[in-house]
Amino acid sequence: MAARILIVEDNPANLELMGFLLRAHGHTVLDALDGERGVQLARTHGPDLILCDIQLPRLDGYGVIRQLRSDAAWRPCPVLAVTAFAMVGDREKMLAAGFDGYLPKPIAPETFVREVETSLPPQLRSCS
Repeated sequence: MAARILIVEDNPANLELMGFLLRAHGHTVLDALDGERGVQLARTHGPDLILCDIQLPRLDGYGVIRQLRSDAAWRPCPVLAVTAFAMVGDREKMLAAGFDGYLPKPIAPETFVREVETSLPPQLRSCS
């Protein structure tokens, strides 16, 4: 069984790479180029996991997580920040905002899917 994963990312190259890697492991990928669209797709399609950039047009990643976490139905859905913010304290700030985890950019293609899948239930993982 594959997971339905929403990627909210405004950089087309990053979006394409993450989507390619996840699809290659059998996952269904939805994507949004801005935060407002990301929230809309999350509410419409009910993904199993959301990967969200922080610097996004129209609604940044912090706005996305605030909107999703304000709705009790979305509190259980894992949301990972995928961002180039890697200064001391950034990870803690993202976790405090409501993200369940953090993946730094640039992503490492050889470990990306395995890192993402740690936030999925075992039955939705392609990698053991």
